[in-house]
Order: sequence, then C-alpha cells, then structure tokens
Amino acid sequence: MHQQFNMKDLSIVIVHYNTKDFLKACLASVDRFAPKDLSYEIIIVDNNSTDGVVSEIEQLKVKSPHLMFVQNKENYGFSKANNIGLEHSTGRYVLFLNPDTEVFEKTLEAMVSFMDTTQDAGAATCFLTLSDGVLDDAAHRGFPTPWNAFCHFSGLGRLFPNSMVFNGYHLAYKSLDKIHEIDALAGAFMIVRREVGDEVRWWDEDYFFYGEDLDFCYRLKENGWKIYFVPSVKAFHHKGISAGIKKDSAHLSTADADTRKKAMRARFDAMSLFYKKHYKNRYPKLLTAIVLLGVWIKSSFTVQE
Repeated sequence: MHQQFNMKDLSIVIVHYNTKDFLKACLASVDRFAPKDLSYEIIIVDNNSTDGVVSEIEQLKVKSPHLMFVQNKENYGFSKANNIGLEHSTGRYVLFLNPDTEVFEKTLEAMVSFMDTTQDAGAATCFLTLSDGVLDDAAHRGFPTPWNAFCHFSGLGRLFPNSMVFNGYHLAYKSLDKIHEIDALAGAFMIVRREVGDEVRWWDEDYFFYGEDLDFCYRLKENGWKIYFVPSVKAFHHKGISAGIKKDSAHLSTADADTRKKAMRARFDAMSLFYKKHYKNRYPKLLTAIVLLGVWIKSSFTVQE
C-alpha cells in the first residue's frame, strides 16, 4: 500500500460526492494553513459525482503538487471510497477529512505532533465546530450500548447532560477544554496512526454511509488503542452537505429527494448493522429483538417511501 522510503508525514483522504464548492473551500483551507515543513499529500476520491468536479480538480492539480484525484465509476459509499484512497497513500498518519470541512491555523501540525507524542493514540480528533460555534456532537461520542442509546433517544441524556449514567452517548460530562479519551469520533475529521489502521484492516465496507466511523473506533479500541479528543485546535464542519438530511445544512445541500431518502435509510441500516456486529452476542436475545424492533419502527416513521 505504501513505500517506507517515500513516506510522508500526513496523507489527507477526502471522499467527495456532489459537494464541489465545499471541496474547493476545504482544499483552500489546507493549502493556506498547512505548514511548509509538514510533508503531506491529498487524495480525493470521487464517488461518481455529477457536479462537474472532475474539470475543477484537473485545474487544481496543475497548481498543487500535493493533489491526487481518483474517480470511481459508481458511488461506492464512504467506507469503500476511503479504502480506495488509502491504496494511494504514503503518510505515517492518515487524516480522513470530509469535503464540507475547513481546517484552521495550526490544526494539522498540532494533530500530527499530538500523535507523535502520544504513543497509545490510535486515532484522534480536534474540536470540530458547527456553523453556530458549538461542538459537532458526533466528534465526541460514547458507544451506543442499549442503555446509552435508550437514554439518548428517550431524552434522558438531554435532561441530565452532566450525568455519567444518563449521558454516556455524548460524554457531555467530560470537559471540552482538556484533552481526554473518548469512545468514538466522527469520520469528518479523523487522524489515524497507519499501523493501527493496518492492524484493524481499515474501513468495514459493509457500511455504505453512516456508522462506519463508529465501527472503526470500536474495533480500534478492541485492539487496545486509545482515541483522543484534542480541543486546543479546531476545524469547521458544515455537516450533512452530501446527504442533505441535517436541518442546519439542508438549505446548503444540492442533494435530491432520492439521495436524501437513501441517506436516511442508510443511517438506520447502520444502526442495526453495528448492533448485530458488536452487541448481538453480548446481550440477551430478547433485548436484541427489542433494540432492532425499535430501530425498525423509528426508521419506518422517518424514512417515507
């Protein structure tokens, strides 16, 4: 997959699907804020977009020696596209970055430095901020055990935000001002130690869209690695531009009705898939049946045919 003698500090893998203007802003932020002494490369993997991104990237490649572009002949989803990008990467660390994100000053070098000095870190994220300045809660997650999921979807987590018992889903009882361990982070900004990714065989392609980052983190921690939240540096995330199903960014998305429906369905499929892969044999069959029924009911009411 990579050659040791030609290894860079950082490989940035960006999976793109019909978010051309946001991708250009993302690339511009990396170009502006990446330090000169950081050796890096950017691998863009396009999932058969129809937004004219190919000609735009070809123009950018002329100006940027860091840029590589891979065009898929169909939409393979997030996991498979990331794995395709990895085949072209050479970095000691791999940063999975969404096209609707933008990095800030010192973000990249600080995260590489953190990984260099924190040997038990398999992966890490920065303070991923949304348009209103608050933390993207997907970047600071606990695992969705049946209890954590129940507290989240029932509203108990919101009623008791600082409770370790009731808000294990978002870990809101932990200080957002200090570096600390978390269970899972968002694939929108996820820096991974290469040997750790190799160890867990990177992304599970059973996931098409949603849930794959949670699964990645679960397998990483099963292998004894830690995941860290590093709030001293930030990145910005529009969130949900490709899928168009997030309220805060739906008006910015160009996703059509069919894409939105597929994304919503994939979200619930991922919930069931994650549970079956990691919790099915850990909990009683009755509880498993109840959980999967709950996911199906919520999906039926949310995803309108």
